Amino acid sequence: MARLRDTAFFILLLLLSLIFIAPILIVIINSFKLKFSIATEPFILPTAQTFTGVSNYIEGLNKTSFLSAFGWSLFITVFSVLAIVVFTSMTAWYIVRVKTVFTSILYYALVFSMIVPFQMVMFTMSKTANVLGLDNPFGIILIYLGFGAGLATFMFTGFVKSVPLGIEEAATIDGCNPLQTYFKIVFPILKPTTITVAILNAMWIWNDYLLPYLVIGNDYKTIPIAIQYLKGGYGSVDMGAMMAMLVLSIIPVVVFYLFCQKYIIKGVAAGAVKG
Repeated sequence: MARLRDTAFFILLLLLSLIFIAPILIVIINSFKLKFSIATEPFILPTAQTFTGVSNYIEGLNKTSFLSAFGWSLFITVFSVLAIVVFTSMTAWYIVRVKTVFTSILYYALVFSMIVPFQMVMFTMSKTANVLGLDNPFGIILIYLGFGAGLATFMFTGFVKSVPLGIEEAATIDGCNPLQTYFKIVFPILKPTTITVAILNAMWIWNDYLLPYLVIGNDYKTIPIAIQYLKGGYGSVDMGAMMAMLVLSIIPVVVFYLFCQKYIIKGVAAGAVKG
């Protein structure tokens, strides 16, 4: 009976996996087909008549300035994730170790920020970014830090609570100041949660369309914005080039996810300890 249940559960998970993977496979298949056959036969494998080789990829690269968009996306993603990881982990450590009214208010304010929809603040935020001169690839890093701080601090706080205080006290006795204690003792212990936070935020920032579109617009196109410009007049879309660019855009984040995915469950579980 138990074996039958396990088999049924395995089949269910397999079907769910196929459902989740199917859209990616469809995009990959259609990236090698003529754009007219994509519209009429989107679920059929390329044939000798519809197969285009890498012409869709070449055309997409020429039309979108993909390499430039890739560079801006990489820059914004890397430094935004780095800022989120460093500053929110330090904030979480301060909140846990310093018990005051201020740290309690700060913690609940960050947690509350997670439930505020982006659509409620996007116009005010874009205007504020313009006034403060944040409408550039450097300024948007600060904006991503603000939007990503809530969840990241929440996860780090749960993990820091499980770190023995005695380790930090021993470091202080050995002559470490607070910054040395954090970066030499505490931060290495936070590795599982750090990688989890990095993965979640990297996937979000890399694929984000709305925030870069509102803040930096056409001056510094990221990959989602560049792909969107494959749309022509009167609603025409070069589906072949778009599918090809979508494939290229998901490769980096998929590779990053597969490289780090073993830490995700461990980090999420660790962040729930003593929450």
